[in-house]
Amino acid sequence: MIRHVFNYESRSEPLLSRNGFARRLGINLLAAFVLIAISLLAGMAGYHHFESMAWIDAFANASMILSGMGPLQPMETWGGKCFAGWYALYSGLALILISGLILAPILHRLMHRFHLDTEDDEEAEERGSK
Repeated sequence: MIRHVFNYESRSEPLLSRNGFARRLGINLLAAFVLIAISLLAGMAGYHHFESMAWIDAFANASMILSGMGPLQPMETWGGKCFAGWYALYSGLALILISGLILAPILHRLMHRFHLDTEDDEEAEERGSK
């Protein structure tokens, strides 16, 4: 799956078909969703374990931290505070990674389209080499 997520065509290759682009975007969205789900489950488990929160409260806190909003409840234990700090640091980086996963195929297609060699470019190269 990782090979498909990061396998982009080079500048000299033709633009990917719409179906191919939709498949690439779908794979990246799936990878982003899996990363979000794993991160959310890890946060919920941490809050449940360290702060003895009910699962719904752990979900609310983990999802708020993961989205960059901040915790709903203050932490009361040393372990909970330590976990919340590390989870917040991880969540900031995960947010950047997930955004990159989602935007990469779109930006790559846009940049590839702008840099495609056209027939006019080929004719200009031929005239310049003569």
